[in-house]
Amino acid sequence: MTAAGIARLAGVGRAAVSNWRRRHADFPKPVGGTETSPAFALRDIEQWLRDQGKLAEVPLRERVWQQLVGHPAGAAAALRQAGAVLLLAHDRPAAWQQLRAAADDAELTGVLPAVLDSVLAARLGPGHPVRGLTREALAPSAALVRATGDLAAADGAAAAYDFLLGRHLDANPRQYTLTPPGPAALMAELAAVAGPSGTVLDPACGAGALLAAARERAAGEGDTGAGAAPVTLYGQEADADLAALTALRLSLGVPAAQVRVRAADTLRADAFPELAADAVLVHPPFNERNWGHDELAYDARWEYGFPARTESELAWVQHALARLREGGTAVLLMPPAAASRRSGRRIRADLLRRGALRAVIALPAGAAPPNGVPLHLWVLRKPGTTPPAPQLLVVDTAELAAGAPAGRDKPDWQTVRATAVEAWRTFDRDGGVEERPGVRRSLAAIDLLDDDVDLAPARHLPPPAAAGGPAELARVRERLTTTLARTTALTPRSDGGAAGPARWPLTTVGELARAGALVLRAGGAGTAPAGGTAPAVLTDHDVIGGGAPSGTLPEAPASGPAEEPVLLQAGDVVVPVLGGGAVARVADDAAAGAALGRNLTLLRPDPAALDPWFLAGFLRGTANNRRASSYASTATRLDVRRLQLPRLPLADQRRYGQRFRDLAAFEGALRLTARLGEQLVQGLHDGLTDGSVAPD
Repeated sequence: MTAAGIARLAGVGRAAVSNWRRRHADFPKPVGGTETSPAFALRDIEQWLRDQGKLAEVPLRERVWQQLVGHPAGAAAALRQAGAVLLLAHDRPAAWQQLRAAADDAELTGVLPAVLDSVLAARLGPGHPVRGLTREALAPSAALVRATGDLAAADGAAAAYDFLLGRHLDANPRQYTLTPPGPAALMAELAAVAGPSGTVLDPACGAGALLAAARERAAGEGDTGAGAAPVTLYGQEADADLAALTALRLSLGVPAAQVRVRAADTLRADAFPELAADAVLVHPPFNERNWGHDELAYDARWEYGFPARTESELAWVQHALARLREGGTAVLLMPPAAASRRSGRRIRADLLRRGALRAVIALPAGAAPPNGVPLHLWVLRKPGTTPPAPQLLVVDTAELAAGAPAGRDKPDWQTVRATAVEAWRTFDRDGGVEERPGVRRSLAAIDLLDDDVDLAPARHLPPPAAAGGPAELARVRERLTTTLARTTALTPRSDGGAAGPARWPLTTVGELARAGALVLRAGGAGTAPAGGTAPAVLTDHDVIGGGAPSGTLPEAPASGPAEEPVLLQAGDVVVPVLGGGAVARVADDAAAGAALGRNLTLLRPDPAALDPWFLAGFLRGTANNRRASSYASTATRLDVRRLQLPRLPLADQRRYGQRFRDLAAFEGALRLTARLGEQLVQGLHDGLTDGSVAPD
């Protein structure tokens, strides 16, 4: 097990495990892994934790997980076996209990294959991908089988499998490309705005996130009186192991659904050639060259044109349309280049002319892997005998995260979802939408059929800066004038003062921490609780730029509880430790309650011993930062404990603190002046170039 597994076992953060390794000579030695990610023996770790009084008993979940990862056939094969047993316990609990009680290990693994085959065939149909459950394969798994049954009794079969599969996916992030819950739920809602779908297909289903989201949305519609029957979920995945795990995930999911998952390359070997689905949801692999271009030149699916070798995404678009019933809806997560590459312009043009492509929605960066790219959603409708007038809805939700620094982890999905769904519902109902500059617009297809057929939403939306026109620019100018006057009034005097360098006694932050005059905390820990309200995160970019907390906590892994972050209090001093230069910020009431982000150190002074403004002011000294940085340059990592400040009585600290507070107010006014000035200049440029502002 890794350090992360030890932390989960003991209910602590990973930093605590690192401290134990440094401070305790008897801490177990690694038995594998790498220097940066060592692996330890579970038995040794259990014994050490018990000896230290840090563990009473290993939780059943952890025992099952460790048996999975240590299985001789590999974690994926063990997870197939565990999932099949959980499905048996879920569908036929009495038969499972009777079998488990009556048989010893050899008998149990000998009888199980036939029983599991029967359950899997009943739930997943003939040709399902959950293979390899033979007597020989199950022989080493008797302990795993029994422990899995115990876990089903304790947590429920569905929750147990969600935990095990979630832990497996978390442990192998480079092996799988996952669709996050936010985009998955949005895609399911866009595909089914008229009501719950009876049949949903994902031809590149991966771990099944899109099909699970469609099932949950359909069940929600049914609960509200829409009369939804259980949906039938069709999935296809080229990775045979992942197809098997996804089939089990969907079968064990709540609410119930009919599940048909197959393992094969969809474009080369379509498993459902006769299907006419109500909805198709796809997060296809991006930028594939080896998608079957040479073998599939005369395939009947290329109704809108034969995709170029570099346009694999347009092959998936046409496959989705080919598997829809007339009037059915498909939603695909697409790379932004697919909307504008010249090699795909003829196919895009035909999709527009025939009314198949109905909407292109730009998502904020970070919506889904690759997280640095603002992906698009394409919404398509299979034309019927009377196709709609060729119109296209373009929506840009990327600006909803505008202004957030690079450290922000995730976009505001509640706002993104509301904006996209409201625009699509209005467009689908009325055939058009009211234009909102920078956000949404409906366009006639004829206006897009030029040489490029460029469908990127940002290129067809007027900039939001020009939306307010001259009136908004006048308000910005008035604010700028007021702020300039305030900046002049706040300009500090620099004359007078001491004749030479001070010769006062010095102390360090580390000494003050040891004496109890302040508390040191490192940022970066913490996760958002599932379904709960998470605080905003103060990032290092916020501290350096003087902005409000703008980050978000990462979601807690499915395999464990949320980790508590470090929360700010008014009067805390926050220092960037990486590339910030001479920067320190005193948290005010507005920042109180925010979580402390990565690459930040929090200093919480005792108000009876230290004035926070005095502390922050002296920490910003250039010479001070040079002495405390890891190299001569302050752009390198800062050792906060080595920062120095003078030993002064509290009354003298407050005199200095007041002057530092005045400097902070002046600095804030300068920043606001710069922002307002840039806004006014850009607004005037936009207004003059789009005609909303006259040159006189």
